[in-house]
Order: sequence, then structure tokens, then C-alpha cells
Amino acid sequence: MNDKAEKGAMQVDVQLVRDLAALLDDTNLTEIEVEDGDRKIRVARKAGGNAAPAYIAAPAPVAAAPVAAPAVAAAPAEAPAATNAIRSPIVGTAYLAAEPGATPYAAVGSTVKAGDTVLIVEAMKVMNAITAPQAGTVKAVLVDNGQPVEYDQPLIVIE
Repeated sequence: MNDKAEKGAMQVDVQLVRDLAALLDDTNLTEIEVEDGDRKIRVARKAGGNAAPAYIAAPAPVAAAPVAAPAVAAAPAEAPAATNAIRSPIVGTAYLAAEPGATPYAAVGSTVKAGDTVLIVEAMKVMNAITAPQAGTVKAVLVDNGQPVEYDQPLIVIE
């Protein structure tokens, strides 16, 4: 056994890095980050360029400070709605219906119960149901069907 293996050298999951790079291409995102225990994998691409090399850091910080995002101009009418919005728990692609052509899970004006699926976020070929945290009426749908979404991005408003 070599010295690196004896000292617990990190093993890189090359297929995971390739899958993350492919997800960047499929969703037109600029970066994606995955944490698994004390390992973190981040794949990023330069704006307008190809995927940049991935880096792996271990261990992950316990409480990371939020990273300032570039300022993005938003419509003033969207700001109040976004404060009460259900936010994306992951980076992926939002789908408003179970399949193309199907009735959307929730539309503006529809009534939902707590726990009802309101949309799906696909990440790495896994469909993640996003459910209503409380009963209410859908006031706004802030994403389009098939739109790439970022972590913590407002998706839908239920009041």
C-alpha cells in the first residue's frame, strides 16, 4: 500500500464529476456544488466558456458565510411575492407538470393542501417533488416549465 492510501487520501469519483459537468451543460448553469459528509465537489465554468476544472475540498466548513451573488435586476412586482415563496432546495430543472402536456400541479388561483406536490425539480435524473408547506391558494408561479433553477430560488407563492 502506498503512503497516500495509508494517510487517507481523498478518492475522487470521476464519474460524479463528469455527471455534474454534463448537468451544467444540460441546464446552462455556471456552477454546481455537491457535499457528501466532509467532502465537497464543485464544478464551475467561466461565463461564456466551457466547464472549468472541478476542485474538491475537505472538510467542508461547518457554517459557511453566504456568498454575495451578482446584482440582478428584478421586476418590482416580484419582490413581495418572493418573500413568501417556496424556495428550491436544490439546483436543477423545474417542471410544473408530471409530464409534457399534462395539467400543471398548481396554477395561479388554484387551491392546494399542505403536502400537495406543487412542482418538481429534477437534479441528476432524480425527480424531487416540491410540496406545499401549508394549505392555501397559489398566488404566483415564479418559474417556467423546464427552467433551470438555483438553490434557494423562489419557485411558487402560496398564501
